Amino acid sequence: MDFLRPAGWEEALAAKAEHPTAVPIAGGTDVMVEINFDHRRPEYLLDLTRVAELAEWEVTDRTVRLGAGVPYARIIEELRAELPGLALAARTVGSPQIRNRGTVGGNLGAASPAGDAHPALLAAGAEVEAASVRGTRLIPVEEFFTGVKRHALAPDELIRAVHIRKADGPQQFSKVGTRNAMVIAVCAFAVALHPRTRTVRTGIGSAAPTPVRAREAEEFLGGALEEGGFWDSGAPLAPSVARRFAELCAGACRPIDDVRGTAAYRRHAVGVMARRTLGWTWEAYREGDGRTAQCA
Repeated sequence: MDFLRPAGWEEALAAKAEHPTAVPIAGGTDVMVEINFDHRRPEYLLDLTRVAELAEWEVTDRTVRLGAGVPYARIIEELRAELPGLALAARTVGSPQIRNRGTVGGNLGAASPAGDAHPALLAAGAEVEAASVRGTRLIPVEEFFTGVKRHALAPDELIRAVHIRKADGPQQFSKVGTRNAMVIAVCAFAVALHPRTRTVRTGIGSAAPTPVRAREAEEFLGGALEEGGFWDSGAPLAPSVARRFAELCAGACRPIDDVRGTAAYRRHAVGVMARRTLGWTWEAYREGDGRTAQCA
């Protein structure tokens, strides 16, 4: 196994172009586990820790451009106002040591259906900035996952950053695991209210071959909020609305039975999380979190 260690971004792209099979590594929290258990033996490792720009972010009026190498701990500490859903998801990742090393870029690169960042990115509305010596392109996050641990990157591309909409309303994340910490999700769910566009987005993890959105549930809830005048009034939601939203979220799942849980349990748990997180986000909206964003 050869170890490549570029000093800058252009050098990293050149190395990836020359060695398309090279596996990028920054925090190493996924890659090193696979290597240590002999589940993967790449010909080349491409160490990106010297590429300083990957650990930076930029906040604009409407978005955050998050470098692929920004660790979870910094998202929790410094970006929880702009990216509350992702910050909540980041809190559930591994141990403090893992959160200090692990990155959203690495989570995306692994493309696991159980990746903790993925539901929050789907709910927030994110785009993956992929780059190669040929140029740069933006991939909507819902198009990024193509199968179990497969993604839309070309062999010569690297993830440079993730563009995420700044929160203009409440966001929530919930995860079921076999214990409280350092556990792969049995299933996970994220929801985000977007008052500026009067839309709702969701994200489901570990309940289908890829992370997915519950699009029918989003359309149902968005329509119910609009037709009932809830965006303006902030009135309590009828239990029937929450119940139907939960049913549609559960129906969006395509889970399997495995050692962490059964398909039936995953589908049921997603419905429960959808109902609960909707309750939390709507209560926050009623209390004023996001009510003024519609006029911004």
